[in-house]
Amino acid sequence: MRFGRKIFERQTLFGTTPQPEGITSPAIDELLEKVDSKYTLAVFSAARARQINSYRQEMKSGDGNITNIGPLVPATPEEKPLSLALAEIVEDKLDMGAAGE
Repeated sequence: MRFGRKIFERQTLFGTTPQPEGITSPAIDELLEKVDSKYTLAVFSAARARQINSYRQEMKSGDGNITNIGPLVPATPEEKPLSLALAEIVEDKLDMGAAGE
């Protein structure tokens, strides 16, 4: 009985990096030390990411009408607003107290 020979080629997976980033940087454990629950983290970071995104859109429009505050940590244009918001939380750049406290 004759068996066919398979040739295995090394395949590169697109979208993977040797050191993943995102929720691993900053680490989720560091983030959870700053808030009282995962829900609070999700809501607050999403709201801040929307502010950063709006700020970037205002800057692109160039009309000089800036109503939002930009990133409080060093940022590049390629960085996602949510990543910046999470970095701000880890570095204690934001007051996450409830409104009216």
